[in-house]
Amino acid sequence: MTKHVFVTGGVVSSLGKGITAASLGRLLKSRGYKVMMQKADPYLNVDPGTMSPFQHGEVFVTEDGKETDLDLGHYERFINENLTRESNFTTGLIYQSLIRRERAGDFLGGTVQVIPHVTNEIRDRFRRIEEHTDADVVITELGGTIGDIEGQPFVEAMRQFRNEKGPEDVCFIHVSLVPYISAAHEVKTKPTQHSVKELRSMGIQPDFIVCRSDHEVDEAIRSKIASFCDVPADHVFENSDCPSIYDVPAHLADQGFDVEVCERLGLDPRERELGPWNAFTKAMHRADHEGAPVRIAVVGKYTQLPDAYLSIIEALHHAAVFFGRHVDIDLIDGENLSEDDVEEVLGGADGILVPGGFGIRGLEGKILAAERARTHKVPFLGICLGLQVAVCEYARNVAGMPDASSTEFVPDCEYPVIDLMPDQEDVSDKGGTMRLGAYPCKVMPGTLAREAYGEDLIYERHRHRYEVNNAFRERLTSAGLRLSGLSPDERLVEMVELPEEVHPWFVASQFHPEFKSRPTHPQPLFREFMRAAIAYHDRVDRRDVEEPENRGY
Repeated sequence: MTKHVFVTGGVVSSLGKGITAASLGRLLKSRGYKVMMQKADPYLNVDPGTMSPFQHGEVFVTEDGKETDLDLGHYERFINENLTRESNFTTGLIYQSLIRRERAGDFLGGTVQVIPHVTNEIRDRFRRIEEHTDADVVITELGGTIGDIEGQPFVEAMRQFRNEKGPEDVCFIHVSLVPYISAAHEVKTKPTQHSVKELRSMGIQPDFIVCRSDHEVDEAIRSKIASFCDVPADHVFENSDCPSIYDVPAHLADQGFDVEVCERLGLDPRERELGPWNAFTKAMHRADHEGAPVRIAVVGKYTQLPDAYLSIIEALHHAAVFFGRHVDIDLIDGENLSEDDVEEVLGGADGILVPGGFGIRGLEGKILAAERARTHKVPFLGICLGLQVAVCEYARNVAGMPDASSTEFVPDCEYPVIDLMPDQEDVSDKGGTMRLGAYPCKVMPGTLAREAYGEDLIYERHRHRYEVNNAFRERLTSAGLRLSGLSPDERLVEMVELPEEVHPWFVASQFHPEFKSRPTHPQPLFREFMRAAIAYHDRVDRRDVEEPENRGY
């Protein structure tokens, strides 16, 4: 019988519910249980695919092609499992499904209501992930904060689901803010008390409370919370700020969090094996204090919100720790980059990365970044739009096609080296209609890409509508651009690079490699990009950059 854990949040948003949930997933998996995770988001959008990164952060893409909340990236990185389209659903998706059924006559003319129809549909999502994944434990995070009007149907569905499954198979974890009031020099429990009171008024008594604070929440404060919230004292845990999100599993494990959850769910608390994870965190902290940091410039357009590039930032950190180095990441707005200041802004970079994105804003600045990386032999990694930018720059400045561009930005340009994919021409809906999810890529022998992957066929995740225009493929390759990755039918360009005799490491991919990076398994392109950046910083050959023998994972 699959066990279910529901994680809710109180007082304010952005508390770290996702990290708490992912940390529990890591701990339970370390005890030999198969864990799957999902995020229930109460907003009315069908999915995050059409939402602005400034509001929502990055859109994480699953292996099977679902555009999801960025918390799924944390889930995958912590539990090292590929999640699916069943792992994220919204109020909009629930309503869309119900309206389609109502239009088809499935309700036989009956009145469609929040209870029971919306709550039944939500409960079906809880059951569906259980049936599709054969998990021992499913951890579900509810987005938003208890008391939000849009979250009420989800809380009611969770209450009903507990009654359906039985209380022995379902538990509730409430993550709540315990703020520190500097004038009083103490943390305050009242916000958490009120939040739990609100949750209980909706029919749910939390089994565990996780106290989030920027100060330590000592035993006396936790006992007070336990008393007022009717929770056993050993079920209240402190989760004050840690140096890194990757320290949270060990911090909670030291308090016996996973042991208590196992006991509550009737699971055998098998011996925990966190060796590789702990080795990673030790290597991470060692890298923070040893050697000069490597500087990577990420030239994008959503730089005011780092969460817009969350998976890229994490993938860079994974790769740096792999080599025992610390990385400083500079987020640079491509819109503000010009020929007059490109040297000043990018002159100190040991590597330049141009990430994905949509829209023309900042395009010319990104092209300048690609040009500087190419002409000054700075290691370069382009991702999605970053590949298209690299191709446009090469076409303009090397292949003799001035003003080459993408038809996404300049529909009638003379040299449309990037064009809409043929199967996207009649697509009008924006959400969920791009080339999404994992697709195979044939990696060409004798290339930097093949050296990185060590395989001739790989699968990586995509999210795009535009591709390299095959009409210009021969002209680009004749000018020296190497196509290092192609779709198996060779119809689509998946990776490009410059030959080593021209540039030490210049690679771009149409797919998003950052989505598959893990703390203890850095993604191959990021790993080799970081190796090249370290070599550039240390002024050595990249093949002389070795992996530390004492890394331990």
